Amino acid sequence: MKHWCFVCCVLFLAAIVGVGVGVPLAMMEDFITSPQERLTAAQKILREVPLIDGHNDFPWNLRKFLRNNIQDFNFTADLRKVEPWSRSTWSHTDLLRLQEGMVGCQVFSAYVPCGSQHLDAVQLTLEQIDVIRRLTVKYADALEWVTESHGIETAHRRGKIASMVGVEGGHSIGNSIAVLRMFYNLGARYLTLTHTCNTPWADYAAGIDDPNQKTKTSGLKEVGLKEFGKKVIKEMNRIGMVVDLSHVSVQTMRDSLNVTKAPVIFSHSSAHSICNSTRNVPDDILRELSSNGGLVMVSFYNYFITCNGSASITDVIAHINHIRDVAGVDHVGIGAGFDGINYTPRGLEDVSKYPNLFAKLLEDPKWTTEDLKKLAGNNFLRVLRRVEQVRDQWQIAAVQPVEDSIPAKYIDGHTQCVYVGS
Repeated sequence: MKHWCFVCCVLFLAAIVGVGVGVPLAMMEDFITSPQERLTAAQKILREVPLIDGHNDFPWNLRKFLRNNIQDFNFTADLRKVEPWSRSTWSHTDLLRLQEGMVGCQVFSAYVPCGSQHLDAVQLTLEQIDVIRRLTVKYADALEWVTESHGIETAHRRGKIASMVGVEGGHSIGNSIAVLRMFYNLGARYLTLTHTCNTPWADYAAGIDDPNQKTKTSGLKEVGLKEFGKKVIKEMNRIGMVVDLSHVSVQTMRDSLNVTKAPVIFSHSSAHSICNSTRNVPDDILRELSSNGGLVMVSFYNYFITCNGSASITDVIAHINHIRDVAGVDHVGIGAGFDGINYTPRGLEDVSKYPNLFAKLLEDPKWTTEDLKKLAGNNFLRVLRRVEQVRDQWQIAAVQPVEDSIPAKYIDGHTQCVYVGS
């Protein structure tokens, strides 16, 4: 009996000592004082979870500078030293800097201009998906083509950058739900419902306070999402394609959130309460987004951050914190928009700088390691898994494809390039 009492006393004392040592050690891990310690801690986080950036326009630069001829293009070069990239304020990406920035998954934008609407938008979009695929295959040692949430995690474990496709602009589908399905089959995993123009079925965020936006249409009545647009979203839910609401009008945001059965994203937007650009997300939508389970991936474009040409890493963090405060920490991510912007914040000048952002956030005690992992990529993975889950559930339920064509009245005056046959 005395022996067991002695053992219990020893174990009790050991537990007290363990707690006494363990608590300070845990506190020491959270209490990081120097910039280098914070950077090291940030890099550790990005080794454990994939950093997922929701929007990069590098493929458009491939078209603009190389006409998509990439056979002799060296993506491993430092493009800051290679013309014409070195002369462009719109260039922020190369493989070297993606790796330095510890990017785990880059969603590349298959973007084509609004001027191609009702013309050759579908063909141009196919060409952009094609060049993303060819770039990924050419640099297969570093990039991995992915179309599912588990593929992102697998690529990250292998030390590769997952390469995904998002189609930016509903005009790209040519008013055809069949084209939408084929884009999905080719690997596209989100569709931004509009770009800087209305489609016949959805309104965009008009009146942008942006020097690069030439068309000013403030004051026009917002229609939002038309009936055909609702069918587009239904089909996106059915096939497992993420609905992206960056660029759309507030009414289109509301209508889409009312229609969708899966979480949505804003692939590159910020908080309207801080910068009142129409490209940003109002607080009431942020609250709806929380109920939807969706995600705002914060843009790094100065005109969406401070509403002028100058911004800093601290200004970006203000948007991240605001979205966290209103929608919740589960509903904020990163969607810088590099290579599609020409004014970038100090400290976040290109794709190599992401660790700086996480190191800076570590100065704020409210950001735990788990919170930062959510911001980095776990929130996007959760959204994508849920979208895939809805797809799988609808497949089991035998929900049929949407076969509706767009009503002729929607495209009145834009049928000169449309074949009308028997």
